Formats: sequence, C-alpha cells, structure tokens
Amino acid sequence: MARPNTFTGKHMAAIFVGGFAVVIAVNLLMASLAVRSFHGTVVDNSYVASQNYNGWLRQAAASKALGWQAVPHRRADGRVVVETLAVPAGAGITGTAAHPLGLRADTPLTFVPDGHAQWVSNETVAPGRWQVRLAIRVGNEAWAGEAELR
Repeated sequence: MARPNTFTGKHMAAIFVGGFAVVIAVNLLMASLAVRSFHGTVVDNSYVASQNYNGWLRQAAASKALGWQAVPHRRADGRVVVETLAVPAGAGITGTAAHPLGLRADTPLTFVPDGHAQWVSNETVAPGRWQVRLAIRVGNEAWAGEAELR
C-alpha cells in the first residue's frame, strides 16, 4: 500500500501526458495562426526578382534624387488621397493598391488633382491594410514609391 505523499507511476504518467498535451495544443494553435495569416507569396519567382533587383535599386535612387514626396491616406468614403511635396505642375499620378497577403485583387488607381499638392483617386479601396504603389510622371522625369495604407 502506497503512502499518501508517494510519487507513483500514475503521477508520472499524468505529467507525461499533460506535457505532451501542452506541446500538441501549442503546435496546433501556431499552425492555425500561420495558415490564417499568410495567404500569398512575397515574389512569384525569386530568380526573376533577383534579376530585376539592380534595376529596382537604380529606380529608387533616381526617384530619391528628384526630391519628390507623396503620402497616401484613405478618406472616409474609401477614396485614396495623395499629398505631394515638391512635385512640379503638370504631373500625372497613377497607382495600384495591393493587399499584402493576397486576400483581395489589386486595385488600379487613377488620380485627379484636388487643390494644391493634393490628388484624389477615382476608385475606392476597401477597408483593411494595403500597399499602395505610386508612379508620378512629369515629362521625362518619373518617380516611383510605395507606402502602406491602413
């Protein structure tokens, strides 16, 4: 007969089963969070992306050298407003709103001037987190940038 405070095989079995239950529960939770939070790819083809990388760096340096700035934000009606700084008159702005996890289709954006240094999209963007890629062109000069829109 075992004493009341004696550590028995039943105690060890309970600790063993309980430990594995915790590990399995955490693994299931992490797996379900991972599957629900990432539904896309960063790049479709890493080889092609690597071949374009130096071109992207040159384009970023050329855009920075222009000194233009563009900051997008969403209005209550879903339209995207871009506030610009140092962009010359006669500029044209286009863009694309892409959902970072691929949950929604990309939305092409066209902008019309709305006062001094402010542009408003003709299209609306659904609520949520978006990456907005903007392109500003004036004559032969082109600027490209990307910003997060929440």
